[in-house]
Amino acid sequence: MTVASAAESGRLLIAGLGYSGSAVARAAAAAGWQVAGTARDPARTAPPPGVACLAFAEAGPAIRAATHLLVTAAPGEGGDPVLAAHAAAIRAAPALRWIGYLSTTGVYGDRGGAWVEETTEPAPGQERSRRRLAAEQAWRAAAAGRALDLFRAGGIYGPGRSVLDELRAGTARRIVKPGHAFGRIHRDDIALAVLVALRQAPPPGVRVLHLVDDAPAESAEVMAGAAALLGLEPPPAIPFEAAAGIMSPMARSFWAENRKVANAATKRALGIAWRYPSWREGLEAILAEERGEGPA
Repeated sequence: MTVASAAESGRLLIAGLGYSGSAVARAAAAAGWQVAGTARDPARTAPPPGVACLAFAEAGPAIRAATHLLVTAAPGEGGDPVLAAHAAAIRAAPALRWIGYLSTTGVYGDRGGAWVEETTEPAPGQERSRRRLAAEQAWRAAAAGRALDLFRAGGIYGPGRSVLDELRAGTARRIVKPGHAFGRIHRDDIALAVLVALRQAPPPGVRVLHLVDDAPAESAEVMAGAAALLGLEPPPAIPFEAAAGIMSPMARSFWAENRKVANAATKRALGIAWRYPSWREGLEAILAEERGEGPA
């Protein structure tokens, strides 16, 4: 990994210490950053070592003191919750020079299996993706005069949140839809990309960065490969047409869109290679960690 123009560590506030936010917090704290994160109920949140946990509603002073702000909180029907609660603190933050917003590749909508790049214009088809794009646009306005990185992520997986868990629980289904590939990203590669981005100290302006691995793959392929890693027989193949009738509306919405997301420009901009360039390396790493052979 190389960093084109590394900056000194600073004060990072993460708005949302969830699955991805906690991974970034852990990596940043280990790299010497002063890190705090927000939670709706800090008493029920276990932050990583060295990370302070603040109540979201009381985060204004921490925002005003931050040099870097990462937003992982999802927008609701009323828009972006961080801007709704803390726009004034963000405007008044004298040292804040970088904002990162964790968005989704869903803003591109259905492309019939075609590739989208960082320069492709969004065309969201789902209501939740339209809310994400609206939140991106709100952050573009709020970040005027500062650097803003829009991280559009694919399907996020990692320890405790992968097809391995579904297979062990007996809830996995191997749905076959030829030609329908999904983009994925391991939680720790999100942390890698974000940490490099905030170290770079880019000039004021907006970058679009794609957090997806190098190998978009069909769901059935990943399910069969994961079963093999566990030494299990894969679940029986179910044609998509048969599975669609028993899917939840949310699941059907994911399958309604088909696109492949490129990442070459992102990796060049950040000067990185993924730790887990495909689902296979990512799942193998999860199993190694479970055996005590990988990161804690």
